[in-house]
Amino acid sequence: MLYRVTFQDNPGKEHLRQRHMAEHLAFLASHGAAILGAGPLFDGPQGRGGMWLIEAATRADVQTLVERDPFWPTDLRQSVDILEWRQVFRNGQPV
Repeated sequence: MLYRVTFQDNPGKEHLRQRHMAEHLAFLASHGAAILGAGPLFDGPQGRGGMWLIEAATRADVQTLVERDPFWPTDLRQSVDILEWRQVFRNGQPV
């Protein structure tokens, strides 16, 4: 199943992102089979969090992956939202 994961960052904790970025990127790369896409979200020029697209068997598997991310224990993340996503359209065609 596919899951959309969005993260909201804690205001005032932006310095933690750069401090742990190398570990975070290495983590994403090591889980490339499950993490189909990942990147920051913006509100104008200001970063507001991030989003992942995950392929996993269960929501619990996604939660486990989220909690293994080096960003997780740093207090950078204010919240996380995990939703199952069912793709019905791709490349101009119904799936």
